[in-house]
Amino acid sequence: MAATSAAAMAIPLLINLLRGAYDLASVTTTHAKLLKLGAASSVASSNHLLVAYCRCGSIALAHHVFDGMLDRNVVSWTALMSGYASAGQPSAVFALLRTMARSGVPPNAFTFSTAASACALLANAGLGRQVHARAEVSGDARDNFVATALVGMYGKACRVGDARAVFDAMPATARSAVSWGSMLSVYAQNALGHDAIQLFTEFRTNGQDMAPNHFMLSSVVNACAGVGRLSIGKCVHGMILRLGHEDNDVIAVALLDMYSKCGCYEYSKMVFDRIKQPSVIPYTSIIVATAKYGLGRTALSLFSEMVDRGVQPISVTLIGVLHACSHSGLVDAGLQLLRSMRSKYSVAPCASHYTCAVDMLGRAGRLEAAFELANEARVEGNDDLMLWSSLLSACRNHKRLDLATMAGEKVSEFSTAMAWEKVSELSQEVAGALVVMSNTYDSAGQADEAAAVRSDMRRRGIRKVPGCSWIEIKDVAYTFYVGEVSPAGERAGEVMLLLDELECKMREKGYKGRLGSDRVFDGYEEDGDERGKGVMVGVHSEMLALGFGLLVIPKGMGIIRVMKNLRMCYDCHEAFKLISAIVEREFVVRDLNRFHHFRMGSCSCNDYW
Repeated sequence: MAATSAAAMAIPLLINLLRGAYDLASVTTTHAKLLKLGAASSVASSNHLLVAYCRCGSIALAHHVFDGMLDRNVVSWTALMSGYASAGQPSAVFALLRTMARSGVPPNAFTFSTAASACALLANAGLGRQVHARAEVSGDARDNFVATALVGMYGKACRVGDARAVFDAMPATARSAVSWGSMLSVYAQNALGHDAIQLFTEFRTNGQDMAPNHFMLSSVVNACAGVGRLSIGKCVHGMILRLGHEDNDVIAVALLDMYSKCGCYEYSKMVFDRIKQPSVIPYTSIIVATAKYGLGRTALSLFSEMVDRGVQPISVTLIGVLHACSHSGLVDAGLQLLRSMRSKYSVAPCASHYTCAVDMLGRAGRLEAAFELANEARVEGNDDLMLWSSLLSACRNHKRLDLATMAGEKVSEFSTAMAWEKVSELSQEVAGALVVMSNTYDSAGQADEAAAVRSDMRRRGIRKVPGCSWIEIKDVAYTFYVGEVSPAGERAGEVMLLLDELECKMREKGYKGRLGSDRVFDGYEEDGDERGKGVMVGVHSEMLALGFGLLVIPKGMGIIRVMKNLRMCYDCHEAFKLISAIVEREFVVRDLNRFHHFRMGSCSCNDYW
């Protein structure tokens, strides 16, 4: 009787040990004691063992316990599913879910949230919809955990509309900070920065006085980085400081990235310098930021500091260093890194490293060496397109039609060989390369060849995204397209007059380019038959954004920052330099490849771009 009483007292203690066990040895020892006491076969004990083995990452032992159970309840099934999901084996989760349905044990909210999270790992909207449908039937779809998991799942599968529909269907009182953060993350991950910022505004208004957690804050900072919304990013930074999250590494990296992408490298460096023990991720972020500003030697210095501190670089770190060398003309240093990265840092060169190196050689005019390296790389698929597109652009910039034709043939072969679905998926990469090829033929006076390339693009439905530029003024982004000054509203006429005046002043300083593609003449001078000077048309988007910024941002109110979705053209680059000297103001332009900081007639890129 005493022995039975002792065993009854020991069992709760052993169960309590399982709850706090995080190493396999402790779990197996406790399991053996429960077996010795004859208490391991009960549903409750088996469930605790299942959870403990899963927590330690021993899914095989967890499944062994599960297989030995005579009776299983919803906790048993869900615990094993959760273990497989945590171990990165989402397919096993669905096999269990199907078997569970046949066993007659009904799933609960935790089962559905686990299954939805597994769908997110697979980014499989089809399976996710099945889970969603079953949750709707059982009445669990509005549960906070289930709905939040469904939002995340649809987001990973790029079904943003479905994610928002689930979020909107949640009762306002059921939404937690995690729910809001999950929806915000969906927008940020799918490059819908403006929507993410708008949702964060809704949260601040309708979030029932909830404080944002660090996941939400990092997502909104990332959204600001993606769309270049500096003023909102600064406001969120202030919120981060007030809430005491400034020491969180995830937020610090997000802030570093946001400031660098908004044209504030100095602020990025300040954020980095405040990180006490930077790991490889902050180091990689600041190196990439430095590269975007063309500060090659600074990037190499940061890389040396990182290695000296014993921080092991990863593949992306080395891509950042190569990118910095490419935009600063440090060809020998870049090639040395490419040749030694496997032996020194145990990182095998991949397609992205070779593409950076080919771009680096191409920018420096070493085109034959670039071709040799491109052939040596032997990359395939999408990476092949990126590599040869980069080389094609370099050949055009250095006016080497012979080599440009060879690179263009490689691009054409790639795009022709691709399945239609793949062409649609990579349409912008293909379109960009073909437009460069067409422009190369045009600049060489081969109009027929240029027309043939454009005709082929039309036939295959390949269209390039139109160039646009935007400028943020008082928390509002104004987006301009080529020749469209209407976003300036009532001041559109003033913008065009200002640009006209600036072009005249630039001509006096030797400017040979033009701000517009043409001039429209709609009248004659009063004192003769000569036509008036006309009105500029087809003005590039960055020039329109700059003109608007010069009108509405008073002198002394800081740098004018313009964002552009494509590469800045040579004529506009020269114009920005001259205008910075004429009006004695500083401009920062973020284009597709890098940042340009214009001041007093010069650019931070030193015309090496």
